[in-house]
Amino acid sequence: MTRRDAVFAGSIPKFYDTLLAPLIFEAYAADLAELVAVSSPDSVLETAAGSGVVTRALAPRLSAGARYVVTDLNLPMLNYASSRQGADRRIEWRQADALDLPFDDASFDVVCCQFGAMFFPNRTVAYTEARRTLRPRGRFIFNVWDRIEENVFADDVTNAVATMFPHDPPRFLARTPHGYHDIALIREELSRAGFSDIEIETHEKVSRANSARDVATAYCLGTPLRNDIEARDAGLLQVAIDRATMAIANRHGEGPVAGRIQALVIVATG
Repeated sequence: MTRRDAVFAGSIPKFYDTLLAPLIFEAYAADLAELVAVSSPDSVLETAAGSGVVTRALAPRLSAGARYVVTDLNLPMLNYASSRQGADRRIEWRQADALDLPFDDASFDVVCCQFGAMFFPNRTVAYTEARRTLRPRGRFIFNVWDRIEENVFADDVTNAVATMFPHDPPRFLARTPHGYHDIALIREELSRAGFSDIEIETHEKVSRANSARDVATAYCLGTPLRNDIEARDAGLLQVAIDRATMAIANRHGEGPVAGRIQALVIVATG
């Protein structure tokens, strides 16, 4: 992962939430919210909350007296999430690093994280922090994307943009969001952090958008792929969107379009 991979600033949070969230995140957020809420937890910590997709899905499922702490290291994303949520006295918004959580031991029944673990510089440390803040038999629930080849639109966009920079292709999507899918490694890092009961399932879904251009715009403007492209030539950002649009349209039609997405869903208990 490069330093640019974790920069979600400027207009990225808005495009991320308005285009990318319905494209690939909302269906998995509903699944994650259901997994968290099934045990009727009194206290929940969400790390790497991003633009609040899980927060909006989970908050209505928690009891009136529940404590829900929502965190992200990236303040622009956290501020955007808070602005979308509306008033809810149960929710505490905190800027926090998942590798150094500012909470006491055994503070939460559940720690959850949607598609954030791939960005952690040291996942074992982050998992150790999650376990430290969990009460006995508390659950750590999170998901990560499967390999990019199992996620059709991300692969299409990556390959299309690569043709513009053949000697230095922008590989953000393959490198980071889709770069942590080795189940044996995930189990090893969770075990090293002290988790003993680890369940990992593969969940396949269908990603849908109104048009090929919506998909291309979502990935090129709503993720740090934008940073990758602009670092090479900022003047070619629109060209990259056009190139990705053409590739998706050639394969899936102008729109509406649909493509397979796949993720790993993990439930770990200490």
